[in-house]
Amino acid sequence: MGKYEQLAKDIIQNVGGKENVNSLEHCVTRLRFRLKDENKANTDVLKNMDGVVTVVKSGGQYQVVIGNHVPDVYAEVNSVAGFSSESHSSNSNSGEKISLFSRFVDMISGVFAPTLGVLAATGMIKGFNALFLTLGWLTQESGTYQILNAIGDALFYFFPIFLGFTAAKKFGANHFIGMAIGGALVYPNIAGIASSGVEPLYTLFGGTIFESPVYITFLGIPVILMTYSSSVIPIIIAVYVASKIEAFFKRVIPSVVRTFLVPFCTLLVIVPLTFIFIGPIATWAGTIIGNGTLAVYNFSPIAAGVIIGAFWQVFVIFGLHWGFVPIALNNLATLGRDPVLAGMFGASFAQTGVVLAILLKTRNKKLRSLSIPAAISGVFGVTEPAIYGITLPRKKPFIISCIAAAVGGGIIGAMGTQGYQIGGLGIFGIPSYIGPNGIDAGFYGAIIGIVVSFILGMVITLFTFKDDVVATDETPTKKDASLVQQETVGSPMKGNVIALSTIKDEAFSTGAMGKGVAIEPIEGKVYSPVDGVLTSLFSSGHAIGITSDTGVELLIHVGQDTVKLKGKYFTPQVKQGDRVKKGDLLMEFDVDAIRQEGYVLTTPIIVSNTGNYLDVIETEKKDVGYQDGLLTVVV
Repeated sequence: MGKYEQLAKDIIQNVGGKENVNSLEHCVTRLRFRLKDENKANTDVLKNMDGVVTVVKSGGQYQVVIGNHVPDVYAEVNSVAGFSSESHSSNSNSGEKISLFSRFVDMISGVFAPTLGVLAATGMIKGFNALFLTLGWLTQESGTYQILNAIGDALFYFFPIFLGFTAAKKFGANHFIGMAIGGALVYPNIAGIASSGVEPLYTLFGGTIFESPVYITFLGIPVILMTYSSSVIPIIIAVYVASKIEAFFKRVIPSVVRTFLVPFCTLLVIVPLTFIFIGPIATWAGTIIGNGTLAVYNFSPIAAGVIIGAFWQVFVIFGLHWGFVPIALNNLATLGRDPVLAGMFGASFAQTGVVLAILLKTRNKKLRSLSIPAAISGVFGVTEPAIYGITLPRKKPFIISCIAAAVGGGIIGAMGTQGYQIGGLGIFGIPSYIGPNGIDAGFYGAIIGIVVSFILGMVITLFTFKDDVVATDETPTKKDASLVQQETVGSPMKGNVIALSTIKDEAFSTGAMGKGVAIEPIEGKVYSPVDGVLTSLFSSGHAIGITSDTGVELLIHVGQDTVKLKGKYFTPQVKQGDRVKKGDLLMEFDVDAIRQEGYVLTTPIIVSNTGNYLDVIETEKKDVGYQDGLLTVVV
């Protein structure tokens, strides 16, 4: 079994099965599903699943946040579900009504997400090459500089070819038709005509902002040559139109010759159409958008930086940050610089500062264990683990991070910081702010902005954060626990009580999942220990989650590794979402059969939201019967 095979199977099952999946893509930290019916997905189960950070519904997508290892999980999901990249990446339509904005976000993420990793990598190489040049370590004439620059420049220069592939994938067109369109746009013999010194045949739209020399014609129709290297808007529009043209020719051309005649006819129509009509109009539109965003930014760079910095993490939560990607890439292509994304540069550092402050102040072992990897990810620009796992659930730390990022964004705006390439995330993004003339005030603005964001987030949190767990000397002892409000959790099983710290599963024995005890059952029945709601029932039947009417969240995990039985020998008597009373039968299981299969039936019963209480006190009994007092939750 692969490392993430079981996780992949559980994810597929809880998004409603593979038959409920229209499309699947991934970005840096998320699996991005398009589901036929989101109501079939078990969102609560997914959110509580080991290996899943959280679930976000936004932009017409059902986003399962995984973390930094999402590419491995994505590959495993495709493998276990039998998805092919072609059949489950297209712009499938389930007939559902999706808003225009949601469609836009979905389209942008689908086109740009596959390129993001390589785009960031090549941007990092180009940024570090600029840094080495500025520091005098390399010269522009050196072979080392030129090869590194080729690595860094190639993707962006030939970007229309790469976007031709991803756009065709998104729009359901032939991938190689998309690449061929992009290749034609940057074909050297065409792209070099305007700069070759040849006199133009004539000029169109003279005296207007659209004035354009005409060097060549196609069947007598004037062709306005534009610079399409690094462009983004023309190729996306061209491939979208090509997908419709291709679909038309597929309908009218006989299947026996369709393999070559459909691409033949499609390319003969779309490439000239793009050079004559789509390309110039899209390029002009891109220039207008670029100048428009720059005008808005220049109206008040400080206000722009504050707004983008303050709300960037909110955009990330809902996946709306994708809307800024084409704007930034368009600005880089048309203006050679981008001020828009610069305002967000301090956000990941603000989030990291807040998490480090929590790490320093908390005595909650589980929170500390979450904070360390979240802080490391934050330094490198991946903040979802910090947002979903630490700051957002506690609200105030998240707000502090937004405030710190807003201040950093304001500084970045005031210093006129501009990005000159799409570089890496976090600290790897620093070289992206080195301009063609070397280090300037804008570069120092980026450094000051991220440092201030980090320090401000950390300092405010250090002074305001209140730990989830009270210090040991303030925690009520078993003797004085009666002086405060308590809730008793009955035993759901009959058997021998075992200290949680003695079981082999470290997720339970270390207390990372919460405080509680374990029971070695002598009968194969599980009864509800409280009045409440059955919030989760795993498909394998081996684990049950209950939230009591007073808010105590309980997890009953029957056996160790029994998830591998896939429900065999387990017979649930209730379903997820049912309201249950204390003493209701929840599940039956075959004790002898499970043990004969080689599984240990030691069952942890834990309070998974232990951090919300002063203490969870275990029973002193060695043996318990059904509904005997098992845990005392001190409120």
